[in-house]
Amino acid sequence: MFPMNAWYVACTPGEIDEKPLGRTVCGERIVFYRGPDGKPAALEDWCPHRGAPLSLGRVIEGKLVCGYHGLEMGCDGKTIAMPGQRVRAFPPIRSFPVIEQHGFVWVWPGDASLAGASALPALPWANDPEWAYGGGLYHIAADYRLMVDNLMDLTHETYVHATSIGQPEIDETPCKTTVEGDSAVTSRFMNGIQAPPFWRLAMRAHGLPDDRLVDRWQICRFHPPSHVLIEVGVALAGHGGYEAPKDKKVYSIVVDFITPETATSMWYFWGMARNFRADDRALTAQIRDGQGKIFAEDLEMLERQQANLTRWPERKVLSLNIDAGGVQARKIIERIVAAEQAARAAAVPAAA
Repeated sequence: MFPMNAWYVACTPGEIDEKPLGRTVCGERIVFYRGPDGKPAALEDWCPHRGAPLSLGRVIEGKLVCGYHGLEMGCDGKTIAMPGQRVRAFPPIRSFPVIEQHGFVWVWPGDASLAGASALPALPWANDPEWAYGGGLYHIAADYRLMVDNLMDLTHETYVHATSIGQPEIDETPCKTTVEGDSAVTSRFMNGIQAPPFWRLAMRAHGLPDDRLVDRWQICRFHPPSHVLIEVGVALAGHGGYEAPKDKKVYSIVVDFITPETATSMWYFWGMARNFRADDRALTAQIRDGQGKIFAEDLEMLERQQANLTRWPERKVLSLNIDAGGVQARKIIERIVAAEQAARAAAVPAAA
């Protein structure tokens, strides 16, 4: 169950700079490549000649050339040519709306007539020189909604990430969940505590003493179709916490773009944007490496969780108050999917 009329991160720009990339998004097998103008293009990963995956081909002067018999495809899904053959009458294959923005390549797997750049998420930090970003990609064999649950309830940090960002105060401090339209927000504020290892490292990098008590915050924001942006940070205690001046805190945004592949697998684009020492590439790499290890711990847990859910489909999972963010996010997803299904059903008689 996933919304189709939405922008999903399909890949990073570098993944399609040299050759075509085949990737399944929301059950759609798609090939991504750069057209003659250098802009990304997205087509069904299907050669209209013999059904070979176009992603196994190559790009020549912006044309996608099938690696089986050399059939050439245009960015609009129409067949251009094939050595020694007449193929322009071939029916076109499907093309998908695609945009390169904010440092990612986005695809719209649903109704192309509904796609518009204005529906892309606003990411002010992505083009701000005062901010730095570093991240990566994991393929995870689990329902994408399990990752949404994971990110909207950070209580698990105490147990899964005990050596990096976890601490008992996360368990001991209540969280608050609100719904704002099609977004769900879960927040937790912890005051007068010791910073965990990851945040002590960040404090030192920002020139702050790492042995002082801090006020820590976690503000998890779910946005459809499956994006979770988490404001995180610590400030020296007594300086206003989340509202503390920049020289008294370290503040970042954990970036989580979760792209469904199938009902039980996902592409997880993770990263962190920060607004301190933005020009320090070594620090960006250090934080990225540390964050990658943290998210790898989530990966193992989610895949094993999915294996259990698949093994015992008749069993129901239980919810506690800490699960409110994930529960509300799922309700939003269900509402959007139901609306899309109703719209498609209503359009069938009209088309007939």
